[in-house]
Amino acid sequence: MARDPDASRIVDSVNEAGWLGAARRIDSANHDDRPVGCKVELVVVHGISLPPGCFDGRAVIDFFTNALCYEAHPYYLQLRELRVSSHFFIRRGGELIQFVSCEKRAWHAGASLWQGRSRCNDFSVGIELEGTDDVPYEDAQYRVCDDVIAALRDAYPIAAVVGHSDIAPGRKTDPGPCFDWLKLSQRAR
Repeated sequence: MARDPDASRIVDSVNEAGWLGAARRIDSANHDDRPVGCKVELVVVHGISLPPGCFDGRAVIDFFTNALCYEAHPYYLQLRELRVSSHFFIRRGGELIQFVSCEKRAWHAGASLWQGRSRCNDFSVGIELEGTDDVPYEDAQYRVCDDVIAALRDAYPIAAVVGHSDIAPGRKTDPGPCFDWLKLSQRAR
């Protein structure tokens, strides 16, 4: 999903059902309803690769859809009992995949706290970038992430965009020191 950096957004609006038409849709069963009256106010940026440092395979997609072959790599054995998802996944080349409607609660943040509020999954949207803490992310990922955040801001009263490490310090480090927050546009930040 390449684009001219000076061109308009490649990501369209979030529709009433919480889906972005520009995203490839792959449904994950790992979600549930948000608490009644809970609004989306937070965007959480994550970094993920499976196994760590390996890009371009299907492992992340399989993990989010409960199809990961745990015997395929020793690292996967520790993931066996986990049921995880995210709303969005942005591949290294900029491909955008959506697993869960923004209207639903994806299971991406885990034990978390933001400005005194726990259970960040209740009021956040998760964006996973294919990467790791110690490898720079790609320009295409920043452009798509920026566009997704802009679309989310148009649809929801987003108060902040944070890293997973900001809401789960000591437990999580992603998106890591190689994520360049300044590469997101002013509107996204």
